[in-house]
Amino acid sequence: MLLENKNAVIYGGGGAVGGAVARAFAREGARVFLTGRSRTSLDRVADDIRAAGGTVDVAEVDALDERAVNEHADAMVAAAGGVDVSFNAITHGDVQGTPMHEMSLGDFERPVVTAVRTTFLTWTAAARHMVRQGTGGVILAFGGSGHPLPGYHLGGLQVAFEAIESMRRQLSSELGRHGVRVVTIRTGGVPDSIPEGFEGREAIEKGITDLTMLGRAATFSDVGDVAAFVASDRARSMTAATVNISCGALID
Repeated sequence: MLLENKNAVIYGGGGAVGGAVARAFAREGARVFLTGRSRTSLDRVADDIRAAGGTVDVAEVDALDERAVNEHADAMVAAAGGVDVSFNAITHGDVQGTPMHEMSLGDFERPVVTAVRTTFLTWTAAARHMVRQGTGGVILAFGGSGHPLPGYHLGGLQVAFEAIESMRRQLSSELGRHGVRVVTIRTGGVPDSIPEGFEGREAIEKGITDLTMLGRAATFSDVGDVAAFVASDRARSMTAATVNISCGALID
């Protein structure tokens, strides 16, 4: 198994992306620490993991609360002996579909502030323990749709993605000597993330798929599988990098 004897914390673990990654990590042998603000959604993912024979711990944690994040990281280390992988998949509260010049300041800045704050808090909480442990570790980011595309009004979300990438480059340069890797997984959009019944769902799904070279887009299962590989020692030479699983929609 790729992640046997590893301890992995997932923020936003009750969501679609976080849940997919959590299931993949557990399947590959990791002890998974699920966090989020909705106990119901966290328990749903945890039940799946336990039913498949995995090991999981659940805690309600607001990933925007500095004290809560640090206390949970400390508790995780006390319980498991260390933190090996950190993955943040919380939602950013973004508003899409509205041209930037027609947006309110609040709608524009919310995903930027949210992304920067939660990324800083969760990454630094994990990094402090990883450096102290002296055994390295992996910090994973999710997102980054590439360069803005005409007709796709992402509002502040695109700016948030770019901010996370800047933070990744900075942190990876600082943590490399400690054996800590920092990597972003980029999908170009996951059609499964669009809610059933959402107005325009079919058009958005077609738009995402039409941009790919393979005629299909990444799924949540793809995200989980790739995250498990990148978090494993088989990807030990990979840091300060992005992993492109956009099926050719994003050209590096």
